[in-house]
Amino acid sequence: MGGDDGGAATKDREPKLRRWVDRRPLALSVVVGLVALLGATRADRSPPLFAAGVLGNRDVLVSVPPDQAGGAAYLEGSTVLRLGDGRLRYLPPGAAEPVTGPPEDPGALAVAAEERAWLAAGTVPGATAAERDAAARSLLFLRLLVRPGGAVLAAQTPYWAYVWPRDASFTAAALAVTGHRREAAAVLGFLAGTQRADGTWPARSHPDGRPVSDGRPAQLDAVGWVPWAAWLASDQGRDTDLAARLWPTVRAAADHAAASIGPDGLPPAGPDYWERQERAPTLGTAAALLAGLRAASHLAAARPGRAAEERRHRWARAAGRLAGAVAARFGPGGYQRHPAGGGPDAAVTWLGPPFGPPDPAVAQAVRTTWRRLTVAGGAVPGRPWLGGDPWTPATASFALAAMAVGDRAAAQARLAWLLGHRTALGAFPERVGRDDGHPRSVAPLAWTHALVLLTLVSRDRAVPTP
Repeated sequence: MGGDDGGAATKDREPKLRRWVDRRPLALSVVVGLVALLGATRADRSPPLFAAGVLGNRDVLVSVPPDQAGGAAYLEGSTVLRLGDGRLRYLPPGAAEPVTGPPEDPGALAVAAEERAWLAAGTVPGATAAERDAAARSLLFLRLLVRPGGAVLAAQTPYWAYVWPRDASFTAAALAVTGHRREAAAVLGFLAGTQRADGTWPARSHPDGRPVSDGRPAQLDAVGWVPWAAWLASDQGRDTDLAARLWPTVRAAADHAAASIGPDGLPPAGPDYWERQERAPTLGTAAALLAGLRAASHLAAARPGRAAEERRHRWARAAGRLAGAVAARFGPGGYQRHPAGGGPDAAVTWLGPPFGPPDPAVAQAVRTTWRRLTVAGGAVPGRPWLGGDPWTPATASFALAAMAVGDRAAAQARLAWLLGHRTALGAFPERVGRDDGHPRSVAPLAWTHALVLLTLVSRDRAVPTP
């Protein structure tokens, strides 16, 4: 997630990073207490739960507040709510407000039937009924969070109703490996349309494609995650039509990723998924760029012409330099956040399968990092949240890492914890209270639902690794 000029030295970025003022959108004022929540995302506090689920159609999304979730449940295989009194609540196609009808409301049943048909057109992974239900719920939530035009909202409610390229890439990957390639292609098409001329992306975008102008610098990991997702969505390049459409996006992103690698073999310092100022390269950015460069190199191999072949070699060389530098600079310290330390970081899970080849040293670091980050059965990203509330994307990343290397016992335990800490409507929240185990922040969170789907798929068959 670095600055705009990937080849510049770190010191050239620091003035820009110091000028970053996280200006919250004015829409936040409509949510009581949200200011406290925003501070909590960067400190050790427990924000309340602002949404327990979502209703939607192709035009509108409506959050289900926690106080309305008790006694309600979605109809199986749908996003139609059955309330405690038996009535059905849903958003009819084209409507802006939810309606509540009788227990056999034909409009609600038609919506449910269409959603079940969509699920049946793909794969619903899971070894148990509970897992398959969680997978179906995850797919339906992701489908709702993918807005017309392919914009993936990180979650509903004002602060999260934006598109982060990282979250969107994981959503595209999860949809692709579950057989919903059309939706995955739409997500990547949106990302292609919001890519900047230098190959990078703004830190986040509005659903209509406009960048969010809050002063935060670009996050360089996007130029890694998007090519990785494009490689998966195009069936590793075998879908030649989609691969061709995405090629300009992948080419610009991978060119920037390769150019960003400095003489030491690492990308520059800059904010990553923690969205914090940094003065040293981070493992999260390095891992994302490594996955992206490898995936882009594979896609280039399937492209005609000398230019594509030259890029394939250039990106492969860049990936080799980066891999060597990650092992040499991060490895001796156990793959912590920074080359010189910085504490344990859940990003270590992105160095091995399904993002990169197996490595015994990385596998050991994943196990060690899990032990150091575990709080109340879940994981936190690392400092400065070490010891705070578990974050579900971090826990799901560890579940995926374990499942992808065949450690089913560890993966199953982490999945069970995640499934046991959903909202009353089956949505994964961003965080879980360390002390009370209650969902915190917002739900459903697209990134966690995508990671859980990738984990469940990985048990049945290996998610392709670049």
